Amino acid sequence: MNRVISIPAGKVTYDKFQNWYDEIHAEWVNDKIVIPEPPTIEHQSLRSFLGIIISMYCEHFECGHVFFSPFQMYLEKQKCGREPDIFFVASKNLERIKQNYLDGPADLVIEIISPESVGRDRGEKFVEYEAAGIREYWLIDPQRKQAEFYRLDDEHRYQLITSGREGIFYSQVIEGFYFKIEWLWQKPLPKVMPILKEMGIA
Repeated sequence: MNRVISIPAGKVTYDKFQNWYDEIHAEWVNDKIVIPEPPTIEHQSLRSFLGIIISMYCEHFECGHVFFSPFQMYLEKQKCGREPDIFFVASKNLERIKQNYLDGPADLVIEIISPESVGRDRGEKFVEYEAAGIREYWLIDPQRKQAEFYRLDDEHRYQLITSGREGIFYSQVIEGFYFKIEWLWQKPLPKVMPILKEMGIA
């Protein structure tokens, strides 16, 4: 279960939260500090695997920057400061990047689901990210070996584009980027260099 810490003096502003954030791995939601459970080795491995591939691709094609938790994404209207596992900011939106947080929505967010985060990733964050205008939201579930890819439609609602254990997903946010979903479930995970070579960037 998440531990919610309330400051005795009352509500915690995002500015005050930033002082806590220097010392605590946490998120800020509706004026409260929420401390998630530590990630598992499987979670960390998937985050590193996906993050390296996307980062190398974006660096090669100069399409934007990729960030990893614990870097914050602050969504003012949604009253939350989240720590997505991975998020991408397109080149045209780089002015949103501040010294220690992203001021506004990313263009793409990836959350790797753990048993304690299922409700948060599929519920609270889904609603927040949709309302904030995050163009693509990827949910990676290693327990079920299933990946879901959501994209905003013309009415600014998430539509499920692809779901399953295999197949190839093509991103519209990171132009030209794709990956084979089955890579995520391999044990051990595939070597990164052959994948980069397949994409023509190594």
